[in-house]
Amino acid sequence: MTLEPITHPLLDKAGVRHGFFTRQGGVSIGIYDSLNTGLGSTDDPAAVAQNRQRVAAYMGGRPDDFAACYQIHSSLARVAVAGWKGDRPEGDATVTATPGVICAVLTADCAPVLLADPEAGVVGAAHAGWKGALGGIVSSTVASMQALGAEPRRIVAVVGPCIAQASYEVGADFEERFDHHDPGGGRFFAPGATADKRLFDLPGFVLWRLEQAGVGDAAWTGHDTRTDEAQFFSNRRAFLNGEPDFGRLMSAISLR
Repeated sequence: MTLEPITHPLLDKAGVRHGFFTRQGGVSIGIYDSLNTGLGSTDDPAAVAQNRQRVAAYMGGRPDDFAACYQIHSSLARVAVAGWKGDRPEGDATVTATPGVICAVLTADCAPVLLADPEAGVVGAAHAGWKGALGGIVSSTVASMQALGAEPRRIVAVVGPCIAQASYEVGADFEERFDHHDPGGGRFFAPGATADKRLFDLPGFVLWRLEQAGVGDAAWTGHDTRTDEAQFFSNRRAFLNGEPDFGRLMSAISLR
């Protein structure tokens, strides 16, 4: 089975290689079937390595070209001038102005964000779960791109497959936390099944963060990882199904 990543017209027009890779096209089996790229999963390491090699080849490179952090749900963005061949630095976003470096993030319900300023020749990838999105990973990524010569108004950004509002039930305290941290953040919550529950619009909130950061144009692909088991891994779905672990999806971008 060949890789068929999801792409978006905004990034196609920017002329950058990119892809929100699905779970299809790999060699992993069982609950990791089939393109699990998560180094932190309990999948067969040889299968994960082969899966990552397939993604790198699709992106026109090798696994050594990946610049992907050890993700910690932070606001820390890293600048890469080459792929990281050894230990991965902690952080939740990578930006580069070097052609061939593959900025990548792993997700399984959190929002992957791919960004590009084609005029400046700067791209980036961010991992935005609720904690990172609230804590400032989007603004940190944009600021790191600016340090390399990008202008926010020229940046285009796409939020990839992630858990959608109808699938993302949280406690009512989340709404209070978000609205306290950012007045207006409460509008991204809808009533849940009971009075103490809310439904959180993660992609909507991330798009708002991109707007706040001055990004010129942004969109969400519209895919819900929780409900589409054939296409996506999902932490929430794995938990609800009582599964011991889950695969990780890779989203990647690079300059040609």
